Amino acid sequence: MTSRLRTEDLALVEAVARHGSVGAAAKELLTTQPSASRRLADLERRLGVRLFERDTTGARPTSAGRELARKATRLLAELDALPEHVATATQSPSLSLGTIHALAPIVFTAAQVELAGLTTHAEIDHGPALIGQVHEGLLDAAIVTIAGQTALPRGLHRTLLGTSALVLVLPEGTPSPADGKRPLAGREVLYSSIDLSGGHLHASLSKLGAAPRPGPTIEATLRIARHRRIPALVPDLAARWWNDPTDRLLPSPVAGKVTLSLVTRPPQPAYLTRALPTLAARILGAPQDSP
Repeated sequence: MTSRLRTEDLALVEAVARHGSVGAAAKELLTTQPSASRRLADLERRLGVRLFERDTTGARPTSAGRELARKATRLLAELDALPEHVATATQSPSLSLGTIHALAPIVFTAAQVELAGLTTHAEIDHGPALIGQVHEGLLDAAIVTIAGQTALPRGLHRTLLGTSALVLVLPEGTPSPADGKRPLAGREVLYSSIDLSGGHLHASLSKLGAAPRPGPTIEATLRIARHRRIPALVPDLAARWWNDPTDRLLPSPVAGKVTLSLVTRPPQPAYLTRALPTLAARILGAPQDSP
């Protein structure tokens, strides 16, 4: 069993990864290079993994080192912000809310409008990581798309916010699908999966004759499709939030929908429970910017 990581361990790993040098990290942390090297070697022994490849040219993180440095950066930032969060909590209610990168513009816009009386602290990460942070008490709630596709840790509560059907977006100048069993034969189709259905969508589009290509995010998928004038398969909520009046929206040629869920630890905050209907409606529907 490895020992618990200390704050100084995280600071050392983050500094070495950022500088690419143990010596530069030691200088920033007000210690000597031999001392920093010993501490880093001790941390690697405790973890049982090599974090950095070190030679005369510097220190390069291994895959384990990159992951620890990424987590360390986030955790150290949270520690730095903790005093402010504590002070804010005494002045007004606050909510630590997380979501995935693809939904962040939608979720946090909706939260700022529908939870206007709260101070919202935003966290963006992968779905499993967000669920883990709710379980550990680091987040009050997370809006994710995989809660119904994976087993949640014991004690967490899932609230269904709603579903968004897939739609085929045809940018201006993009031909309609053909008739028959292979309506997308020979055509490149971008798709954006924000849950665990990416493999299913790829296989289903291939059966229709398409050359499917995953998009980086739902917003980027739509922008790339419009630039290249090719079809895009995305959730309806994305087509509404990043609407272009010149687009044509058709029913999806493959079965599929995205399910949004709120994951919390019981009891769910009362102010969040009261706001859920309007929050869900705003996330799943077209944005209303007027009061």
